Amino acid sequence: MNINENAAYLKGLFDGYELDRNSKEVKLIGEMLELITKMSSRISDLEADNAELREYIEEIDEDLGAVEEELYFTDEDEDDYDDLNDNDEYFDDEDSEYYELECPNCGETVCFDDSLDPNDLVCPACGEKVGDVEFCDGECDACDSKDCN
Repeated sequence: MNINENAAYLKGLFDGYELDRNSKEVKLIGEMLELITKMSSRISDLEADNAELREYIEEIDEDLGAVEEELYFTDEDEDDYDDLNDNDEYFDDEDSEYYELECPNCGETVCFDDSLDPNDLVCPACGEKVGDVEFCDGECDACDSKDCN
């Protein structure tokens, strides 16, 4: 029997006995049984709410586990990542040089890779074409830059 059934059984016993309903003791027992009935109903509601919340927490825990799995590396994942670093095809930036330019449109200082076409450079800040730019490797004679020669 669950708690509601127990409370109903006690109330049924009380109602089934031929007791003097005007005596103080019987009135007290009747009020106590009413309280027990209300409490058992409330406890059943709380148990149902608790079960629902536990189920919800389990779902959140599973979702969090999936997120943690995606975010955090395991030893196997680190080995895979190390293999990628060894592949020069994907990490060939060591030979590239970067040049810092000031955009004539917005004045923002931006960096460009020397592998880009100097005539097609677009400022990432304003989206406008930077203009015709010649990259200097520091060894030219046509430049007035302090960095050259």
